[in-house]
Amino acid sequence: MFRCVNAPKDSRDTKAHFRALPIFAGCTEDQLGEIDRLADEVHVEAGRTVLRQGDLGQEFALIVSGEADIVKDGAVVARIGPGAYFGEVALLDSITRTASVVAATDLTLEVIDRRGFNTLLDDLPSLSRSMLKGMASRMAELEDELHQLKTPQA
Repeated sequence: MFRCVNAPKDSRDTKAHFRALPIFAGCTEDQLGEIDRLADEVHVEAGRTVLRQGDLGQEFALIVSGEADIVKDGAVVARIGPGAYFGEVALLDSITRTASVVAATDLTLEVIDRRGFNTLLDDLPSLSRSMLKGMASRMAELEDELHQLKTPQA
């Protein structure tokens, strides 16, 4: 589904992208280097489906540039941009994708496949803890949003 680009990356820039994510914030330079080594830069044209709802999760992706729509059951529910990431939940539990991701503009992504993702979790125990914290934070945000949706507006 992804079109990989084999051009050399500037690892300092890539490390900065990963370091900015809450799940990788506590990583050392060596750990960030390992993450960078396992990530592929991928370009996706506007309008292309990056991930399809219902498919088995195979990749974790970080948006470096561009914007993507999150589409659930045919409806756009959110738009995400640089610094946003997706796909970690499906990789953690081998579940199907809960939504599609569609490139709203041309995208540049850093993508880590299932094997690389599992290698990171095995090699970097602190990453597992960071991911749990990040997912707990996401769940709290979603719970707040759900509560706001259920609360009658005055």
